[in-house]
Amino acid sequence: MTDPSPSAISVMLCDDSATVRNALARLLETDPAIRVTLRAANGAEAVSALARLPAAARPQIVLLDLEMPVMDGMTALPLLLRQAPRPAVIVASALTQRGAAAAMAALRAGAVDYIPKPAAAGGGLADPAFRAELLAKVRGWARMGRAARPAAAPPSIEPAALRRGMRAIGIGSSTGGPAALTALLQGLSRPPPVPVLVTQHMPARFTTMLADHLDRLGHLPCAEARDGEALRPGRLYLAPGDRHLLAESRGGGLVARLSDAPPEHFCRPAVDPMLRSLAAACGGAVLAVILTGMGQDGLLGCQAVAEAGGLVLAQDEASSVVWGMPGAVARAGLAQRLLPPAGLAAQLLALGAARAGCAA
Repeated sequence: MTDPSPSAISVMLCDDSATVRNALARLLETDPAIRVTLRAANGAEAVSALARLPAAARPQIVLLDLEMPVMDGMTALPLLLRQAPRPAVIVASALTQRGAAAAMAALRAGAVDYIPKPAAAGGGLADPAFRAELLAKVRGWARMGRAARPAAAPPSIEPAALRRGMRAIGIGSSTGGPAALTALLQGLSRPPPVPVLVTQHMPARFTTMLADHLDRLGHLPCAEARDGEALRPGRLYLAPGDRHLLAESRGGGLVARLSDAPPEHFCRPAVDPMLRSLAAACGGAVLAVILTGMGQDGLLGCQAVAEAGGLVLAQDEASSVVWGMPGAVARAGLAQRLLPPAGLAAQLLALGAARAGCAA
């Protein structure tokens, strides 16, 4: 293998299967900007290999399997994160309930992202959707590591723009979404005064574990939404995997509806149906937030929210792993602000302050 160019994204692969390592290397190197510079069969080999390299030669990205002999991924993760410069670790997990729980535990331990290994029945590592997701995450986290982070959030929206009796917040996210959602919730010093509905593109087993992960942050109660339940202020409702999350107006309040309608943008759950339902149920009393993700799911939903008189915010490009979904909303002129997750959290807090001002 030739030496990577200085601008290439360097990746370490850590997996106990030589077949998987070879397949992943071929897949990653279909992108000329990516070079696999190290391979390891277990966590101990990975930690040792990084320690032997000079800092300048260490890989930017580590793709880390979680289930390995000798030293598993969870044991190796904190040791890898002690290296300087600190690599961005993306964990690979089985598409099972146990794998989902391990992936969310790895995020809490410092991994930047996860990717579920596709089942052989669905094409395995040759699945085009898996390839697109993996390449997007590797490119995105490498760019994030190189880019300077925003020093401060732009000014808040004028409080008058929020004094519209907001009834709900709808958040959509995809690639890089778990990290963005975590950062947004960690920026909340108090729960929003309205229900928060979230659609994250994610398999069914993983949404259950993501809800638990977000709930453990302790900033507002979070659970997967249940069909027919009342949507209460100060709580977060996550769309379950393989079901669209909708809102319906009933008796002056809102209730959750779960739908088996066809996927949109090849996704179920999808963001557009959620936002359309919020616009219909709440009119202009909706704040839509679009976070990092591939594609343009959320664009049509944001158009519906804006046409009803609601507000739209989107994550800025610098803090997004993939600026597809928020970029589509920004290019359409729908977003009142483009902000990093901490800035978006500040807007949600401003919504609470504006509501309190109205009540006073």
